[in-house]
Amino acid sequence: MIICRTPYRISFFGGGTDHPNWYRDNESIILSTTFNKYCYVNLRNLPPYFKFRYRLRYFLTEQVSKISQIRHPVIREVLKLKKYDQGIEMIHSGDIPARSGVGSSSSFTVGFLNAINTQMGYFASKRELALRAIDIEQNILKENIGSQDQIAAAFGGFNQINLKGNNFNVNCINEK
Repeated sequence: MIICRTPYRISFFGGGTDHPNWYRDNESIILSTTFNKYCYVNLRNLPPYFKFRYRLRYFLTEQVSKISQIRHPVIREVLKLKKYDQGIEMIHSGDIPARSGVGSSSSFTVGFLNAINTQMGYFASKRELALRAIDIEQNILKENIGSQDQIAAAFGGFNQINLKGNNFNVNCINEK
């Protein structure tokens, strides 16, 4: 069983400038921190004895046989992207309710990506997790969202995030 704990974030300033329409042409500087509240993703391979291949529990429960039948867009697209063909049971829980303004949906995306990668024996870097989560949410799902949440969830800690063009840098702010 894989258990991923991914932090939520609080932004201090610059949050409105993390949208790609802004930072492709302008520099964006965001100051944010993660804190001790988390999104949890529990993942395991589902034994072949069930009538379904995917049991997914978040605020809904899904039990389906095909990836295309999965209603949760992030789960469906990650499994398609990773070409993950084994049955899974995924249980999501969080310390804070969804839509609380702390980046919970991106924390889920980063955590689920991390769990699937780990289940497949691959350990992605923080940068890779952030970039893949941004791609899934902005390009594949076409969500009108920024990029700070995915970066903060993947890197954790107290950081200055610089976005410019198609690149980002994360500078850890020394907490000593």
